[in-house]
Amino acid sequence: MRLGFSKMRAGKKVGSTSVQTIVRAFGVFLLISAVWAVQSAPAVAQNFKFNRVVVEGNARIGDSAVISQSGIAQGQTVSAGQLNDAYQRLQNSGLFESVEMAPAGNTLRITVVEFPTINRVSFEGNRRIKDEAMSALVTSAERRVFNPSVVEADAAAIAEAYTNDGRLAARVTPRIIKRSNNRVDVVFEIFEGDVVEIERLSFVGNRIYSDNRLRRVLDTKQAGLFRALVRKDTFVEDRIEFDKQILQDFYLSRGYIDFRTNSVNAQLAQERDGYFLAFNIQEGQQFKFGEITTVSNINSVDSDDYQDVIRVRPGVVYSPTLVEQEIARMERLAVKQGVDFLRVEPRIKRNDRDLTLDVEFVLSRGPREFVERIDIEGNTTTLDQVIRRQFDSVEGDPLNPREIREAAERIRALDFFSSSQVNAREGSAPDQVIVDVDVVEQPTGALSFGGSFSATDGFGLAISFVEKNFVGRGQQLSLDFSTAEESESYGFRFAEPAFLGRNVEFAIALSYSETDSDYATYDTEQIFFRPSLSFPIAENARLQLRYTAERIDVLERDTSVNGTIIASDIAAGPQISSALGYQYTYDTRTTGIDTDRGFLFQFGQDFAGVGGDSEYIKTTAKAIAQRKIFNEEVTLRATLEAGGLSWVSGTNRAADRFIISSQTFRGFETGGIGPRDGVKGDALGGNLFVVARFEAEFPLGLPEEYGITGALFYDVANLWDLSDVNTGGTAVDGESGAFRHVIGFGILWETPVGPLRFNFTEAIKKEDYDIEQTFDLTLTTKF
Repeated sequence: MRLGFSKMRAGKKVGSTSVQTIVRAFGVFLLISAVWAVQSAPAVAQNFKFNRVVVEGNARIGDSAVISQSGIAQGQTVSAGQLNDAYQRLQNSGLFESVEMAPAGNTLRITVVEFPTINRVSFEGNRRIKDEAMSALVTSAERRVFNPSVVEADAAAIAEAYTNDGRLAARVTPRIIKRSNNRVDVVFEIFEGDVVEIERLSFVGNRIYSDNRLRRVLDTKQAGLFRALVRKDTFVEDRIEFDKQILQDFYLSRGYIDFRTNSVNAQLAQERDGYFLAFNIQEGQQFKFGEITTVSNINSVDSDDYQDVIRVRPGVVYSPTLVEQEIARMERLAVKQGVDFLRVEPRIKRNDRDLTLDVEFVLSRGPREFVERIDIEGNTTTLDQVIRRQFDSVEGDPLNPREIREAAERIRALDFFSSSQVNAREGSAPDQVIVDVDVVEQPTGALSFGGSFSATDGFGLAISFVEKNFVGRGQQLSLDFSTAEESESYGFRFAEPAFLGRNVEFAIALSYSETDSDYATYDTEQIFFRPSLSFPIAENARLQLRYTAERIDVLERDTSVNGTIIASDIAAGPQISSALGYQYTYDTRTTGIDTDRGFLFQFGQDFAGVGGDSEYIKTTAKAIAQRKIFNEEVTLRATLEAGGLSWVSGTNRAADRFIISSQTFRGFETGGIGPRDGVKGDALGGNLFVVARFEAEFPLGLPEEYGITGALFYDVANLWDLSDVNTGGTAVDGESGAFRHVIGFGILWETPVGPLRFNFTEAIKKEDYDIEQTFDLTLTTKF
């Protein structure tokens, strides 16, 4: 029954809605038919043809310029899309604040509102960056069209300049002041803010080298005592990548081939006035050279010859620089043997068990490529020849990629250019290469004012002018003047580093000086002239050949010197010496195999008698050896100086003999040791001297940013011999000589205004007539 009831109800419902259902179905049919008819009809695009274009609202820009900018010509048929493109062109031209386009029949009406012109651009609130530098940063300028987007970009450029200067809180707000005749003044209101400095520079993961040692490597510095004077303690994000690279080079040069910088975390302090910068590094193990061999893939090249020129030996700490030096030696040998296109490929085999790296130098024939030409651009003052002589290769020579890289380094080392790029590209043929050199010049002259103080000479003033690239020829010119309480000097020096187009330096030095010695009762006047030639004779050795002309006059200051040894010196009048000499220098302090060690040796002689009033042989020698220990925290240094004067003829005066200064031998005044006049106490100098200095420089445990280190030293010296000197029966103290011994402690302070050193000394062996100096303060700076 329930089933029958349901059927009955369903039948009743259908019967009551049949009319409505039919009406709805008919409506849907009509709607579908209409849509189908519209879609089936062809689409007709709206086109315009304007016989007349009217421009309104323009005062500065002519009608024809507006119409030309829109791109719509009279009588041209355009579509609605083209009309919209014309609107966009006018709106994006940067000339109009607003644009309206109204078609009316065959007339197009363009209504514009012009941007005003800039009457004046000014800066307010800037003290750190001058207006001239600001003007170079912004694009907005007087008599240009004002554009809000351009002004906003200028404000961002100014803010970025302050950010690079470490002032992250700097704000720049552009203000617009309306003037008559549709003009505006643009004022950049600047809030410079404080410098965001690096409060703490730390390292995570370093086991071998301390934080203090690694801080000295980085270009970025930690804020210290003189924050107002040090610029490298400000946070500059771009400098971080450079720091990562030099940190990598530091570890690689010391054999840590697995070193890497995992991350650099820069955290801004809560007060937003400083950063905490942390380098997360992984040092790895130190590797040394293992077996070093040479093999040749060229039949005509004997590998034994190239093996013999290798200087690195097994057990030396590995460094990529040393590998490059060995490759350079082999390539130079190939040039001597006439082997072209030689390529030396170092193949490294790692031995983790004994932490060594076997190096096999493979000699092979490289591609036959030649230097077609060297193109130089960007040099407006520097002559092309100055840059070209940095290349060992010339046009037509076989291409050596390593030589090109070394030439690029030499160009950068000239310090004539703010930037330099050296790139090689394919020339007119596949075997021809063009080397492009692009440089940007920078000022190379400097005018310096300096000051100095020492306990011996007192305060002094120095003025110097140095031009490193005189008239664009790479020549050096220097003029200097210095004066102190006890001395005064004027100097001139000119140097040509590539005399006659070769690696020979020709220099001329001329000076005039006066001294008012406090260690003697006389004054001196000296004129000095020295031309010289200097050239390399080995990898780390140079030889200087020189001629010296010198005029020295001993002047009377105290009339009571009559009858003394100095009286005879004064009576001799001005004496001229003319000498030929040489000096040999061997220096490995920056190019040695071991980065922890360095050695300097100098030996020179002057033979007087080529004219002049005197004939003698003067010999001087100096040797310096230094080594860093305790992971380069402590520097040990030993210095030995000696000299001898062998007099042949002429007057052997005190002004000609050796006098030991307080800088050469600490603990005594200048002229404080050596033979001395027994009557007046004048320092007479000596024909022979020797000085040995031993020093250990070490950190004092103070923060590295203070720049304060300590030193312990021990000095020993002797000055003696007055042979060929007419004493006239005057008593002389110390003619036979005696060794003096001094111990001391020094404080070295690298201040922003110059290196400051305090020396506290105690003579543990001396003579009664010596003049001690238990405290010495030295400061030299330029400002």
